[in-house]
Amino acid sequence: MKPVPSLCLALLAAACSKPAAAPTAHQAETPPTTNRIAVPAPVRQNLGIRFQPVERRRVAATLRLPGHFELLPQGRHEQRTPMAGRVTIAVQPLQQVAAGDVLYTIDAPEWRRTQRELGTLETDLQVVRARIATMQPLLAAHQVHEQSLREAAAVMQDRVQSLEATRQSVGGQAQAIADAQVQLAQVRAQAAEAAEKHVETEATIAELQASEQALQARSRLELASAAAMLGIAPAVLAEQWRTLGAVAVRAAAAGVVASLPVASGAWVEAHELVLTITDLSQVRFRASALQSDLPRLLPGLPAGIQGPGDAPRLAGVLQLGAEADPTQRTIDVFVQPTTMAPFARPGVAAFAEIETQTGAAAELAVPLAAVMQDGLDRVLFRRDPKDPDKVIRVEADLGIDDGRWVEVASGLVDGDEVVTAGAYALMLASSGSAPKGGHFHADGTWHEDH
Repeated sequence: MKPVPSLCLALLAAACSKPAAAPTAHQAETPPTTNRIAVPAPVRQNLGIRFQPVERRRVAATLRLPGHFELLPQGRHEQRTPMAGRVTIAVQPLQQVAAGDVLYTIDAPEWRRTQRELGTLETDLQVVRARIATMQPLLAAHQVHEQSLREAAAVMQDRVQSLEATRQSVGGQAQAIADAQVQLAQVRAQAAEAAEKHVETEATIAELQASEQALQARSRLELASAAAMLGIAPAVLAEQWRTLGAVAVRAAAAGVVASLPVASGAWVEAHELVLTITDLSQVRFRASALQSDLPRLLPGLPAGIQGPGDAPRLAGVLQLGAEADPTQRTIDVFVQPTTMAPFARPGVAAFAEIETQTGAAAELAVPLAAVMQDGLDRVLFRRDPKDPDKVIRVEADLGIDDGRWVEVASGLVDGDEVVTAGAYALMLASSGSAPKGGHFHADGTWHEDH
């Protein structure tokens, strides 16, 4: 092997003794480690990230029970035919109707017979009233005739007395007195006959008036019976029954046409079900609680109803069932909502949140959906209050939970928002032994900050 020239050794030594190279511009600008993640609007849309404000809740003092909404008895209105006939439906299934809207019409032979009966009663009543009206002048004539006969009898009585006085003073006058007495007897007989006819006329009028009252009573009863059968006010039916053909059946209350088992144009029998109206505002929430929780469940306690998904929370009041189940060791509890929402329909599943201690302190709480398990740590993502397009990874300091909400002891303040939907993707992107920063691209891919 040839010896290394001394010049080469000197160059190698000089190269090894050079100072270290200065840091590049990229190395000098490397940011410090951060627990913030950029989530601009396109990323939030692509990953489905949604935020929810933290709330003050009495999680430890809240009893959460699964259950469902049920329809109250007064919320179901069955429309049955008042009589047999042919129906014409005026509504569609699931149509919203208001009180007073026409649901269907029915052309019924029985209503025609009722109209004929009412017409007969009205005619008889008019005849009786006409007879009463004609009897009044006859009664007045009888009164005048009777009075004139009384006056004639008085005149004849005076003439008889005058003739008697003349006979006593001058004698004679026997024939004249006899004739006057005969005339007086005839006038008195005519007066008695006139009085009898007067009494008969008054009796006839009284009989006609009694018939008028009886016909009026029958008309009122018949009209009231028809009004009750048709569901129309008697005063309204009194004006319409003469011209009313097919009977229109109207909704007694607002609601939705829940069922319509009869086709338009079908013949239905009396009292047959035509359609059902459901008043969706007449609902309550029903759940089952353990009998061991009875000491904490008092009627009148404030309660809430949490609907499915992001449905709003309904406020209500707790009510206990009248009887418990000794086999299952449960008791039915009810929550009558004081506010309503479109999702509150019969059969919809939800949760009742009953505050058993109204005086307990309300703690900050977040939905359990916002908490992610990252190894041994439980983390959540808080929206940066200074930059809404960033979230901050926070190691959760959690307390008790009720199955949906969990207390947060530290790391959050009132007004903060946490990620509920899309938190899993953020957890995967930020997972590691030390917090680190990064960002999402608009296509949803994650890149660490350098």
